[in-house]
Amino acid sequence: MLTPPYLVFLGDAHNPLSIKMANGIATWRKEQCIGQFRLPACSVSAGLPDLDITTAAKEGAKTFVLGFANSGGIIDVSWLPYIKEAIRTGMDVVSGLHDKLTDFQELVDLAKDHNVRLIDIRHPTVKLPTGKGYKRAGKRLLTVGTDCSVGKMYTSLAIEKEMQHRGMNVDFRATGQCGVLIAGKGLAIDCVISDFIAGAAEYLSPSNDSDHWDIVEGQGSLSHPAFAGVSLGLIHGSQPDALVVCHALGRTSMRGIKDKPLPTIARTIEQNIDAARLTNPSVKVVGITVNTSSVDETEALAICQSLSAEFDVPVVDPIRHGVAAIVDALA
Repeated sequence: MLTPPYLVFLGDAHNPLSIKMANGIATWRKEQCIGQFRLPACSVSAGLPDLDITTAAKEGAKTFVLGFANSGGIIDVSWLPYIKEAIRTGMDVVSGLHDKLTDFQELVDLAKDHNVRLIDIRHPTVKLPTGKGYKRAGKRLLTVGTDCSVGKMYTSLAIEKEMQHRGMNVDFRATGQCGVLIAGKGLAIDCVISDFIAGAAEYLSPSNDSDHWDIVEGQGSLSHPAFAGVSLGLIHGSQPDALVVCHALGRTSMRGIKDKPLPTIARTIEQNIDAARLTNPSVKVVGITVNTSSVDETEALAICQSLSAEFDVPVVDPIRHGVAAIVDALA
């Protein structure tokens, strides 16, 4: 469990996509953020007040969050002085990078001296079971995608928020480091040993009340050569009653791979339904979300209406249109 309020460290980032962690917490839990700390070379912002570490600590910041990602998930040694400064002010430190804070003995020793925690949220610390596929009480919705980074986390959080607004019994189940930061708990499923991915999903979403919904954050894509394995284990373990397919309009190739076209939405539905039936034969697609940022409002609406007619489910851009129509379909 993480302790707000947060001071979000952007380092020397210059690409908006590289501060996904910071943008996620600023969008969904802004009230838990005191501000952001940026180095002089940083040219991007999460839209939070700029504060230095000492000022943020005096204003009550409890946790120093590394709000960026880089190629390889490396903790640059040039950031260590700032992490140490945060520790000395009494803040916990949270990282979602592949490198572990706890691999730096100097940070471990300093954190012990100041009685604060180093929290590597990408790396599970619980002992996980293998998946069993036994039927569990409660209901589950899983977001799946035509590719990586197509809005699965945003869609999941938007659905949870809409359901909460309606007074429904619901929880967001985070499966990535950004989601864990936003929720304050969860498991980064991509760092779970492959034999235990399905079991990790079962652990995250246990039996619950019959009217309770778990909104499980999806990862990767069954069509992505690098990440299909993670996606499949998550599908089996989450045992979804409902799937929401997420798609990014205008993308010409799978993320990080040249000349690899995205599958059609129809093919994505077919693949995911077939995989999900292993642990829930009654699974169905209840909606589609589309990132329409590449087109104007009029075209976005027309595209969503056309897809809705084609697949006979609600189709929305969750940012432009909200997700009420998808939640209606769950009633």
